[in-house]
Amino acid sequence: MKLNSSDFLGVIPARFNSTRLKGKPLMKIGEKTMIEHVYSRASEVLENLVVATDDKNIFDTVNNFGGNVVLTKKDHLNGTSRCLEAVDIWSKEYGKSFNYVINIQGDEPLLHKDHIAKLIDCFNDSKTEFATIAQKLNFSDNLPKDKVFLVKDTFNYALYFSRHAIPFVREGERKKNTHEFHQHIGIYGYTINALEKFQQLKPSKLEINEKLEQLRWLENGGKIKVGTTIYPSFPVDTLEDLISVRKVYASKGHL
Repeated sequence: MKLNSSDFLGVIPARFNSTRLKGKPLMKIGEKTMIEHVYSRASEVLENLVVATDDKNIFDTVNNFGGNVVLTKKDHLNGTSRCLEAVDIWSKEYGKSFNYVINIQGDEPLLHKDHIAKLIDCFNDSKTEFATIAQKLNFSDNLPKDKVFLVKDTFNYALYFSRHAIPFVREGERKKNTHEFHQHIGIYGYTINALEKFQQLKPSKLEINEKLEQLRWLENGGKIKVGTTIYPSFPVDTLEDLISVRKVYASKGHL
């Protein structure tokens, strides 16, 4: 049976004290805050959606635009941990249990509905416990330097994630200009059991080296299913990122 969005709870972790851009969920893009843009885009696909925040101002902002929101602890080490607490709180408040969770970054105002749809599709494979999304890029010497890349097997399971463009392509192969790269998009899906198991694992060596949390799952023998999209991701990590997204919004009049 093909899964649909009612089987999933979407959680948007939104922390105020971001290291590189403090208060970014409340920063305006056009007339709306960043968190409202993310929520609005995600709600095009997901009927079950909630923001998880540790900040009263973000909590009130989401309430004011009519979104679902829960207040979580401040001492979470990462968004995944905050996501798990939110699932527990919202399931009790809503009176419904969920088999799958989608972790949507609160700094993705250009989130495309295809990102979520392709993530949901990953779970039509009954073996999938953990899933994510990547954008396929054709070979280029101008691959972005500040993005995360992944390589995957023939069954669309991730082999590795890195902050370097992988795999390495030799000079002779570069001239053929036929290789494809996969740029990671930081949206994740889990079964409830996998999410709980993931949080019980200690940070791994590869995770610490690359500063990529998903490597903890791979290093402990888990598998991550990868869905492919043609639509890029524009996460806002810095003020420069925010300025770029505002320019896109101003030029198109919408996200």
